[in-house]
Formats: sequence, structure tokens, C-alpha cells
Amino acid sequence: MTEELELILSQLTQPDNAVIQQATVQLKQAFKDPAIIPALCAVMSGSQNPQIRQSAAVMLRLRVKKHWKKINPNDRESLKTVVLQAFMQETEHTVQHSLSQLCAMMVKHETPDRWPDLLQLLNQATKSSNPHDRQVGLLLLNKVMESNPEPFKPHYCQLLQLFTVVLQDLQNPTALYYCILTLTAITAYTGTEEMNLMRSIIPHLIVALKHLIKADQSQASEAMEVFNELMESEVSIIVPHIADIVRLCLEVGSDTTLNDSVRVKALSCIAFLIKLKSKTVLKQKLLTPILQAIFPILIAAPPPGEQDPEDQEDDSGDGTDNDNPKHCSAQIIDTMALHMPPEKLFQQLMPMTQTCLASENPYERKGGLMCLAVLAEGCADHIRTKMLSSVLQTVCQSLSDSNQVVRSASLFALGQFSEHLQPEVSKYCSELMPLLLGYLSSLNQAKVGHVTKAFYALENFMENLGADIEPYLPTLMETMLSALNISNNSPVKRRSWRPGKEGDEETWESKGADSRTSRFSVENAYIDEKEDACDALGEIAFSTGAAFQPFLESSFQQVYEMRDFPHEDVRRAAFGAMGQFCRAQHLVWKEIPTEANHQALLKLLDVVLPCFVESVRTEHERQVVMGILETMNNVMKSCKEEAFKNPARLKEISHVIRDVLKKKTVCQDGGGDEADDEEQQAEYDAMLQEFAGEGIPLVASSVPADKFSPFLNDLLPLLMNKTKSSCTVADRSFSVGTIGEILQALVTAPGGAGVAGRLSNRLLPVLVAGVRDSDAEVRNNSVFGLGCLAQAAGPICVTDYPMMLSVFSSMLTKESDLRVIDNLCGALCRMIHSNVDAVPLEQVVPALVGRLPLKEDMDENKTVYSCLAMLYTHSPALVLGLMKPIVAASSQVLGNNKVDQETQSTLALLMRDFAQQHSAAFQAAVSSLPGEQQAALSAALS
Repeated sequence: MTEELELILSQLTQPDNAVIQQATVQLKQAFKDPAIIPALCAVMSGSQNPQIRQSAAVMLRLRVKKHWKKINPNDRESLKTVVLQAFMQETEHTVQHSLSQLCAMMVKHETPDRWPDLLQLLNQATKSSNPHDRQVGLLLLNKVMESNPEPFKPHYCQLLQLFTVVLQDLQNPTALYYCILTLTAITAYTGTEEMNLMRSIIPHLIVALKHLIKADQSQASEAMEVFNELMESEVSIIVPHIADIVRLCLEVGSDTTLNDSVRVKALSCIAFLIKLKSKTVLKQKLLTPILQAIFPILIAAPPPGEQDPEDQEDDSGDGTDNDNPKHCSAQIIDTMALHMPPEKLFQQLMPMTQTCLASENPYERKGGLMCLAVLAEGCADHIRTKMLSSVLQTVCQSLSDSNQVVRSASLFALGQFSEHLQPEVSKYCSELMPLLLGYLSSLNQAKVGHVTKAFYALENFMENLGADIEPYLPTLMETMLSALNISNNSPVKRRSWRPGKEGDEETWESKGADSRTSRFSVENAYIDEKEDACDALGEIAFSTGAAFQPFLESSFQQVYEMRDFPHEDVRRAAFGAMGQFCRAQHLVWKEIPTEANHQALLKLLDVVLPCFVESVRTEHERQVVMGILETMNNVMKSCKEEAFKNPARLKEISHVIRDVLKKKTVCQDGGGDEADDEEQQAEYDAMLQEFAGEGIPLVASSVPADKFSPFLNDLLPLLMNKTKSSCTVADRSFSVGTIGEILQALVTAPGGAGVAGRLSNRLLPVLVAGVRDSDAEVRNNSVFGLGCLAQAAGPICVTDYPMMLSVFSSMLTKESDLRVIDNLCGALCRMIHSNVDAVPLEQVVPALVGRLPLKEDMDENKTVYSCLAMLYTHSPALVLGLMKPIVAASSQVLGNNKVDQETQSTLALLMRDFAQQHSAAFQAAVSSLPGEQQAALSAALS
């Protein structure tokens, strides 16, 4: 079989598609034969062609990855021997690399103690006197350690002694590189016994990195990750060396003869250090040297004839603009703003910033503005209270600077301010809006990057301005729509995508799949602009209501055409805006309830909802489908029964939710040939299903229960399947939570009591099992669900009350999670509200009041205090007997901004009634409270 296999593998490397396809079929057939493993071993160690040896190693690795347990034990043992022999005799580096990855995959299954030959080989090779053998040994060590660091723990001290020696072998940069990568891999797993060795390694590590930078910058850039790893897991080791590490990183970051990637890596280490250890940085007086080193980077002019990436109009959209030293310097200041006290930071930073802003050099002025922009988030309070008008004045003046680069930076700063300095910054709206709009209308449409920045600022103002934006609408809409119109001349490039080189998780089938893999790559700036324009239009429509009417049709038409745009971010934004238009029209109809407004809403929903349903089924990108489901939920939440006026709609939406829960849509078929890891796929699938599930209670609260009942009967089993103890915690929590929300929706839905009553026999066992779950969130959601079941089904489930009450009473004594206790109180109150005579109030109410005030779930206050108010009418003596604890709890609820106004009013009425009708008892209860609670109570009641 060996010769036959070698022939097939050589055909796979031919440039002829037909030959490749035929070879792929033969290979699939060969893989069904158990003799494939020994045959691949023979090719891997015996073929004369390095490319074929490498292919055999890659295929063995994929086989080991997926089917190790199925490989016959004798073949496993011989594979362990053959791979090590092949590795030591191999002369080609790429093949060695593949063989080391094969070993690494085997170590995931075969721990080192079951593979003594591997340990012996590593020991000999890494200590060999031959530099090449040491290099190869360290390559193998690196790959197996990265693959499965934990089983090697007993050997860590020995390894660290080896690293101390290797790091001093400065003439062998490749050995340094693999040594540092391995050190990075084990850092998170080291314990106290390795600490002293780790400490003594740091000075050698710093010297080794300096040498590696001279030898190979891209390897050095990867190796510098070791600092981030040390900071994250073993920060105490590096505290004594922080000044040296900062010095090295600043030297590298400032050295313009080095390439960007290694400078960026060095500067991002500093940002990471400030994030984790800002106090140490201040204590060791490193703030000034850091600022003195990064300011020149921040204000540097690009080479003659070039522009900074953010100032280029044909930004190629490959996302690399964050990977330049200038951005990293700004990021360091951003991180300082988030993690250092503003007084200390501003004292050092402001003089430097002001010097830049006053400079003749446009790039220095730009740097000063960038600096102000990135301070906005972390130092928001400081800027809002102490210096808002002066920084705004600076930025507004710069909007009319003679230099485009400076104007663009001031636009960016304004966007940051509009996001982080609300609400104060909106007070300057009458000055800022005309400037922004003037700026937008004066721009040549080719300056797309600037339009994007202006949209960003506008969008943030719109969220906070509402109706104040009306005077500017006509100008604004003209700009937005022209932005969407650019699509006619947007340069769409097709870029063909080929499977990656060795080292990517490519399957051999993908070799013949080239035809499928030409992907779109679209000019980034155009995409950003369209995405922003869609987002902004949706936002404007929603925040301006009736004033938007004249623009609705033209805006909708433009956005609707974007639903097929090649780039997924634009599609997602278009669907989002379509949803916002529906919600905006619904608001208009509520404010001005004319027949014309109602018809306009129904017409819009009749276009948008079928489009959503169809796209959920056919769209390929999970992210877009999540966006559509979320938007559809928002439309149902806002428009309620109007969304279901069309008789076909209930079935369409229920069925599409069912299909997502059954994983029957195009984006869930897992056909993507990218090497997405399975965990991420699973996470996306779970999120998709959660968005779909969230739609069920929204449908339930929008239509009469009897109409929804047949569809609900289809959907419930799909949720109940996810409540089993074998499912993940996330699944259990989501499914039980959704069932609870469906029951809550049935409380107010017409005919809901009958449907909830009919479901109670199916749902009770699921919810009662959930109450005993080991996870607090699942218990919490189950308790909530039981309370909603009692409330929704009303008298129908009175026979279940004794069982539910005994479950709750045993929980009240055992439960330690505060949120679950709050929900127990809420559930008991729902039971009392629903069937007051079926509850032994003398036992239940004192136990309930003893758990007040609620600690975590503030929403349940509404349920609890409306119930106490009802009981005060129903059983006044019982409530008056508990006046003292009720007053004490109320003193912490009244005036608490986390509790809604309606609940506060209900409670204030109750307290006033206590004060008027039972003043002596009320005064006694109040006077037993601490002073500040007495004050809060009297303030709320006055």
C-alpha cells in the first residue's frame, strides 16, 4: 500500500485540478483501510520527496487528532517510535516542523510518562554539543509543551535550569526563539517551587531578546509575548525588573529602524503593564520616562509622500491600521487614563499636550488632539467637571484648521467626546451640530474616512438629543443618503483565498476546493461608511419620530437595497436599520394615531418581517442571522400585536424560530471550510438559539394565547430537551429562563390562563427539577418560572400549591445565593396574588418579610410590594404585626434609583397610611432605624 499511497500524495501536489480531484477520491478510499497508519508512517520516514514526507506527517496528525482511540494499539506504539526516528534523521526544516506538530498532537493523548522515549530524546537533543541538534530539540520541546504543558510539571525545574543555559547561547538565535516560546507556554502553570528559578531567568531573558531583535524581528515580536504572560500569571516575579522591561520596550518602540510589528509588540507590553500594575508604574516613577518616549512617536510625521493609515483615503481594509506604533502610543495614553488617577496623569501630560496643540507642525497638533480624544473615556468625570468648555473650544477650532490631517483628528476627538462626555457635552449642541453638518456637507464624497468619523460623532449626539435634532434633519438626511448612494462606484475587489501553508489546520480535501474559495474583499472605508450610514439612519428615525416622516420612504429604499451587500457588516446594519424604521413608525402612530399612520406601519411590517424570516433561513453568516433575530425581537417587543395583524405572520415567525432551535437554517449547517475552532462554533450556535428562544415569549405576549397555543406546543419540547441534567449549564439556564418568560407573557395574554393551566402538568416537573439544580442561575430561573406558572394559571393550579409551597419553604432555609432568595420572595408573592386563600399567610408572610429588603434582583421589588399593599387591604392585622421589619426594608427601597417609580409610589402610599392610621406603631418602627435610614424615609415621604 505504501507505493500506492506515495503515488496518490504526489498527484495531490500536481497543478492539475482534475488529477487532484481523482487523487482526493482515491485518498478517501485509502483512509477506510486500517493499514493506512503503517503506510503513512513508511512514506513519512522513507519517501525521497520532502513535500510528500510533509503531507504524510500532516495527514497522520489529522488522523491522530480525530481518531487516536480508534487506531490499533500496535500501530500507536510503532507510530511513537517511527515519528521520533523520522524527526532526528530529517534534514528539511518544514518537514521537521510538521513532525514536531505530529508529536505535539500525540502528546495530547499520550502523556509523557507513557512515552519515555520522547523525554529521553528531548533530554539528549536539547543538551547536545551540536548547535543544530539543540535547535531541533528545542523546536520539538516547544511544540509538545505548547500542546499540553501540564503533564510536564514534574520536569519544570529541570527545564528552567536548561533555559538559563540556552538563554546565554547568544550566537544561536533560533534556539533563543524556541526557548522563549516554551517559557511562555509553561509560565501560567508554574508554582511556588519554580519561583526563584523564574526570577533569576528574567535578566538573561531581557539580554536574549535584545539579541533576537537584531537577528530576526518577526521571531522577536512573537517572543516578546513572554512579558504579557509573565505579567498576567506571575507578576510578582517581574516587579523587581519592571524598570528594565519598560526601558527595553521603550527602546524598541522608539527605534524607527525596526519594523512596525516588533515596535507595536513592545509598546503593547507597556500598555498591558499599565493596565495590570499602574500603581507600581507610578511608584517606580516610570510615568515621565514613558510619556517622554511615546510623545515623539505620537507626533511623528509619516515619511515624505506618505500618510498615516487613518488619514489615507484608500484604506485597504485589512484591519492593519491598529498595528502601528502611533496607534499604540495613543493606546498607552488611553490605558493610563483608564487606570491612573487623573490628577497625577494630567499634571505630567497636559503641559506636553498643550505644547503640541500650539505647534506650527500639523502632525504635532494632530498628536495633541489624539491625546485629548483618548483621555475622554478614562478621565470622563475629570474632563466633564473641570475642563469641558476649554477642550471643546480647542477641538472646535481645530475643525476649521488649514490642514486636513488636523481636521480629521479633531473630528475623531469630537466623536470620542460625544460618546464619553454625555450628558454635559449635549448642552453645546447648538454650537457643535452646525459645525459637524457644515463639515459633512463641505466634504468631497471621496473623503470617505472623514464621513465615517463625522457619522460616529453625529450618532452619539442623536442618541442623547431626541427631538432637539429636528432643525438639522434636512441637511443630515441629504448627507446620509448620498453616503449610501456611493455604492455604484464602490471598488469591489475579488481576492482569491487559498488554503494556508503547512501549520494551518488544513484538511487534505481542501486542496481540491480552490474553486469555492474566492472571497470578496471590499474597500474598508466604503464598508464602514455604509455600515455607519445604516446605523445612523435607524438611530435618527427612532429618536426623531414624526419629524423623520418626509425622509422615511427614500431612506427605507436605500437601506433595503443594502440587504444583499457583499460584506456581512453592511447587511447586518441594514437589517438593524429596517427594524428601527418599523419601531420609529410605531412610535409615530402611537403619538399621532391617524389611519394613514397605521396603514404606513402595517405596510412597512409587511415588507420587513417576511424579509427577516427569509434571511434567517438563507443567510450564510451566523453573525448576520444573530443580528436579524435580535432586531426582529425588538420589533415584536415594540409593535406587539401590530406585528401579527397579517394572518400569515404568526406561522412564519413561529416556524423560523423552530427551525433555528432545530439547527435547520443555512448558517447552522457547519459547512464552512474555515478552521474555526469547534468551541467557537458551539458558542455561536448557542447564541443563535438564545436569540431565537427570546422571540417565543415576545410572540406569546403579542397574540391571543389560543392562537399561539398550537405553535407553542411545537416549540416547548425543543426547550424542554435542553433542561436535562446532561445539557450544559448555559443550555439549562437558557431553556428554563425562556419557559419562565413564556409563562410571564401568558399572565397578561388574552386566554393565557387556560393555556398555562393546560401546560402546567408538562412544565411543573421540569421547573421543580430545575429548583434542585447545582447551578444558581438555573435554580433562579426555575423559581421565577414556578411563580409565573402560579400567576398565569390562576385557580387551575391551586391543587399544586401545597407541593410548590413545601419546595419553596425548604429552599428558603437552605439557599445561600442572594438572587435566588430574591426570586423566592417574588414567586411566593405571585402565588399569594394569584390565589390568596390557598396560601397559609400566617406562616408564609413573616418568612417572606424576614428576607427583605431584596439584595440583587431589584425588578422583583414591584411584585413584592404590590403584594404587601394588597395584603394590607386583605389581612391588615397580619401586615400591621410585621410593621417594624416592613418599615426597615422600605427605608432602603424608597429613594433607591435602582427601583422603578411605580413601586416607590406604591410603597410611599403604604408608609403614609401607616403614619396616618397607626402613627404610634409607625413612629416606634422609624425611631428604631439608624439615622441615615430615618432621613431617607422622611425625605421620600415629604
